[in-house]
Amino acid sequence: MKNLSNAPVLTTERLVLRGPERSDLPSFTRFMTSAPSMEAQGETVTAEQAWFGFLTGIGHWHWHGFGFFTVVAQQTGHPVGRVGLIRHSNWPGIELAWHLFEDAERKGFATEAALAVKKWAYQDLGLDRLYSYIDRENTRSQAVAKRLGAATDGTRAPHEPEAELWVHSMERH
Repeated sequence: MKNLSNAPVLTTERLVLRGPERSDLPSFTRFMTSAPSMEAQGETVTAEQAWFGFLTGIGHWHWHGFGFFTVVAQQTGHPVGRVGLIRHSNWPGIELAWHLFEDAERKGFATEAALAVKKWAYQDLGLDRLYSYIDRENTRSQAVAKRLGAATDGTRAPHEPEAELWVHSMERH
């Protein structure tokens, strides 16, 4: 399929991280409209909103030169989630974020993919700091952030009052 962005391809031991393709839309829509993790956070959307979000993600790559990678398991060839860098206009910094699809959780994919993105951000983009905005109740994402070497002092993200600001030091990539 055709990569719809200017995203590079990153590989890890078990994963391929690539830009979004048209064939990713059904998995993305299913995740955004009905994933238990999205429901638990009250963040599910309609199929139409998911479609707009998918297109926004493609545009993000073209605008910033970075965005969400589609994470594909090498063993199956199927998408298992999205991990990448995002920066919205009203956010204080570039976020390292991860979203795993339902059947891909608790396998270490988020950490493995995020480490590859963090390395790419440092080596190829020259970024010296990344942030993750994690809901204070989301202990699983907090555990991923800790494995990535991030820390928080409990400061709240200005754009999302329930989220704590986690800072990724780039010397540990």
